[in-house]
Amino acid sequence: MAQVTMADITKLRKMTGAGMMDCKNALTEAEGDFDKAVEIIRKKGQAVAAKRSDREAAEGCVLAKSENGYAAIIALKCETDFVAKNADFVALTTEILDLAMANKAADIEAVKALPLGNATINDAVVDRSGITGEKMELDGYAFVAGETTVAYIHPGNKLATIVALNQAGIDAQVARDIAMQVAAMSPIAVDRASVPAEVLEKEKAIAADKAREEGKPENMIERIAEGRIGKFYKEVCLLEQEFVKDPKVTIAQYLDNTSKGLTVTAFKRFTLNVE
Repeated sequence: MAQVTMADITKLRKMTGAGMMDCKNALTEAEGDFDKAVEIIRKKGQAVAAKRSDREAAEGCVLAKSENGYAAIIALKCETDFVAKNADFVALTTEILDLAMANKAADIEAVKALPLGNATINDAVVDRSGITGEKMELDGYAFVAGETTVAYIHPGNKLATIVALNQAGIDAQVARDIAMQVAAMSPIAVDRASVPAEVLEKEKAIAADKAREEGKPENMIERIAEGRIGKFYKEVCLLEQEFVKDPKVTIAQYLDNTSKGLTVTAFKRFTLNVE
């Protein structure tokens, strides 16, 4: 039987990210064959992933990054907060985000297919399931691009936002203010025109039904509903929201006061928190 050395164990750990004992056991079983050892570790991950496929992965790590007019969010989910806060788990999430950024991945499936080590990101996530014994899944991915982009990660790595603005050279604090606004107020659209049609129709129906329940005359229902939709827009459209740091102005006014014509072109928000 081949002698397993600490150097061999360290090498396999760098290749797979597996724990020291997992690497030692895999190398022992594989009689020192690294390819076989990697396969042993991978099969362990696949077995754990299959066994726990029906479990809920409600915890995890949400990270975001902005660089050269491009910003992205990634969310790697697991079952427990203990694993989510583990340094290796956060490091894996960071590595996946960096790869997604470098390749400007089009969607989450493209992220999963990116090469990581000797396999793919999807394989790496499955392999990590074998190490932690928990279900893991790459669940959230989004990106924006613009003249200025900014990323904000709320303390705890459970919530992150990214924002794109239409002008370059914007003060970093101004951009961060908008990203934090998105985090705090959870808008669903930049402006009225970008509110999804199905959401708007649902809100109009709710407003009309409420007016009828209040006994309003039928010939006034539409006008009352429109008035309530106006209030709805102010709550869910980022540019119409009151600025949390100065409620006397809207986000649109804050941006225009900062630089004439400055506005938000896109934003994304991802959270694991129950809201």
